[in-house]
Amino acid sequence: MASVVTAILAGGPGRRLYPLTKKRSKPAVPIAGRFRLIDIPISNCIHSGLRKIFILTQFSSESLHRHIFHTYRFDNFSKDFLTILSAQQTIESADWYQGTADSVRKNLRFLKEWELALILSGDHLYRMDYNKFIDFHLQKKADISISVNPVHYDQAPEFGVMKVNKDSQIVDFCEKPKELEELDKMKVPEEAFQQFQLDAAGRTHLASMGVYLFNQEVLKELLENTDFEDFGRDVIPFTIKRKKVYGYFFDGYWQDIGTIKSFFEANIALTEPLPKFNFYNEERPIFSRARFLPGSKIISSEVNNSILCEGSIINYSKINHSIVGIRSRIGENSVIERSVVMGADFFQTYDEIAQNEKKGIPNIGIGSNCEIREAIIDKNARIGKGVKLINTRGISDETSENYVIKDGIIVIPKNTIIPDGKVI
Repeated sequence: MASVVTAILAGGPGRRLYPLTKKRSKPAVPIAGRFRLIDIPISNCIHSGLRKIFILTQFSSESLHRHIFHTYRFDNFSKDFLTILSAQQTIESADWYQGTADSVRKNLRFLKEWELALILSGDHLYRMDYNKFIDFHLQKKADISISVNPVHYDQAPEFGVMKVNKDSQIVDFCEKPKELEELDKMKVPEEAFQQFQLDAAGRTHLASMGVYLFNQEVLKELLENTDFEDFGRDVIPFTIKRKKVYGYFFDGYWQDIGTIKSFFEANIALTEPLPKFNFYNEERPIFSRARFLPGSKIISSEVNNSILCEGSIINYSKINHSIVGIRSRIGENSVIERSVVMGADFFQTYDEIAQNEKKGIPNIGIGSNCEIREAIIDKNARIGKGVKLINTRGISDETSENYVIKDGIIVIPKNTIIPDGKVI
């Protein structure tokens, strides 16, 4: 087995996930009520035995750094490490990271000791054994390998898609093809699936997962001798005709959490009886920060197809197809339907609750007699009594001081106060 180092790209601003990224980087966004997106690739690495990990950060990184520091510590009796590489000024460059490839370029000196470099995104939801990917790369004697996920014809315009020959070598790439001619051109023959003993099942295109494996010398050559900024947009199209680039078929669940809609749908899908992504896998769990919280308390409430995380208190309410995050407090006679409630970073004391009442400020959590449907409520939000978050006007997109509506989904930013009786 060749020596492998991992670089997880966690520095992007995540503009399409705003306002969830208003005060944090995209990989720090909570998912499933108690995890962070960055936990996914790190957990995959640990389960794959890849414990030499660099995390490249830049934008609003404080909460991400804090989470990593409190969660991941390898022992002192091995050479394993998990190290944060923040964007910094050096003698060679005073610029910030200009893109995914540029961030790796500025840190090449830290990666040069290993034969292979595994490059991962910090904001995708999937469970993968990277060892199989590495074995494939070595078997093919590839310069670069890219993990691809088979998708149907109508899904292809959402992704950067690859075309491979019967030997799985990538021969063409197209970023989000829209025209019928482009879509037809990028179709993959069924024979390509047979090498991996997979059934095409009507799937015709291969979406790039943003999971790359580079031979060290090839990575160095490509980045030191060019000014490419992005792997998907610049490096990969350039290398297809010049290097041996192969596509590794990954047939498991994979979701790019890049937009409010995809984030919302990925969370709500977890509430199904048998979700496509399983957080309840005992052999390959997703690791996260140990918080030592008490169990949830449910007082005469009706809860259906929902996830309730530890430390929550639910009072005489109805919850359906929703995520209720850590330390959430739900007041009496409230209804929560198809929503993501991220919870809180701390418990309020009795004194703080009394002070809130004197000041006329809602407590952290959701007040009594509220109705919340198709919404995302970020951490530490204060939703007053009788509030209705139901998109009464049927608006698709709108930005206001205290809320954002995207694709019809109401998003309440972190620490926001929604006063009693407010209707959105």
